[in-house]
Amino acid sequence: MKIAIIGAGYAGMSAAWDLAKAGHNVTIYESEDSAGGLARGFKDEKWDWSVDRFYHHWFASDNHMLGIIEELGLRDKVLFPRPYTVLLHNEKWYPFDSIKEALLFPGLGWGVNKLRFGLVGVYLRLTKNWQSLEKITADAWMRKWAGSHVYEQMWEPLLIGKFGKHYKDVPMSWFWARIHARTTKLGTFVGGFQAFADAFAEKLREMGVEIKLNAKVTSIERNQAEKVSVTGEDGEQEYDKVLVTTSPAGMSHLVPDLPEEYLGVLKNLKHMGAVVLVTALKHPLSEEGYYWYSLPKGDDFPFLALVEHTNYVSSEHFGNEHIVYAGDYLEAGHEYFEMSAEELMDKFADSFARINPKFTRDWVRKVWVFKADYAQPVPQLNHSQNIPAIETPLEGIYFASMSQVYPWDRGTNFAVEIGRRAARLMMN
Repeated sequence: MKIAIIGAGYAGMSAAWDLAKAGHNVTIYESEDSAGGLARGFKDEKWDWSVDRFYHHWFASDNHMLGIIEELGLRDKVLFPRPYTVLLHNEKWYPFDSIKEALLFPGLGWGVNKLRFGLVGVYLRLTKNWQSLEKITADAWMRKWAGSHVYEQMWEPLLIGKFGKHYKDVPMSWFWARIHARTTKLGTFVGGFQAFADAFAEKLREMGVEIKLNAKVTSIERNQAEKVSVTGEDGEQEYDKVLVTTSPAGMSHLVPDLPEEYLGVLKNLKHMGAVVLVTALKHPLSEEGYYWYSLPKGDDFPFLALVEHTNYVSSEHFGNEHIVYAGDYLEAGHEYFEMSAEELMDKFADSFARINPKFTRDWVRKVWVFKADYAQPVPQLNHSQNIPAIETPLEGIYFASMSQVYPWDRGTNFAVEIGRRAARLMMN
């Protein structure tokens, strides 16, 4: 078959890998100037490695991603450094990336609260019955089983930070997936995620896949010859089948001929955007070597998480600069989407100084800001009934996005899984 894939993120490239291995003729259209999707990176002239635009890492349990890396012959370039995650309590930072450290965290109090916290964690790690958990919100389930104190101290701030005003609507199945599948062991790739995306793209080219960069697609439709026409800035091409890996809104825009029922499902899916500030500092922000700072919204930080990347991989790869991220999930229309990198740095500077009182604005050599309207799907109760099918009602047109990986959370691992699942459907 002659197949087009819209988007050179990990879903699109993974689908292309399986389709090309099966002997099909595959072309990928990518509107940006490099592969990788939301996991794309960038590199300053002072650095040897790239850093992400929107922060990523792999978990040791990411079998779909690690599996395709093995197939690509790149497993020897995957690294698992030991980072340290911390949580704030009474203006002091406490390690919080193991069961032992979680149980020692003073914010939980003692006695029954710690017992309930531990029992909830064990249950969520062991149970596989997520279907029953999608019938109740995380807010209600946690208050009942973990208790209001544990929930409000530990989990409610995370939900508010991720989902804003929607946080009380999120089903417990989403929370189950985070606890059930994730590990404290975090992985990255030699050279950064962009180096992996480039290596993946090169492997595809070696297999005969054509990857068109800076190639924006404007419309997709079934034509009179019962083929699928893909129209872009360089004209119209005809394919047997097409896989779209954009956002639901992007899909509805590209394929307006979809039946109203399918379009309605796409338009009813909710999501949050993201704004990420990346800073190159002359000095380390965390003198203790902490990597990930979880910042509850109620503690008056103007962003959700601060990540000191160079406390995870060495600053030697970045000209001995210290790379720090400050990011947040936000509703469309939030003021951060209109602010420049320098304006955001001015707004965030006091919070950097709150983490390290020695910090001053002249520590900052350079700042970058990256923004995405579609960054975090927002699931609803009984969400498994709201997911659009990969195989659309229009013959030959398929759709695979992070809004369809539920109950799992968005991420590169499940992008690989849904891309390969779409490829199997297309070949069947």
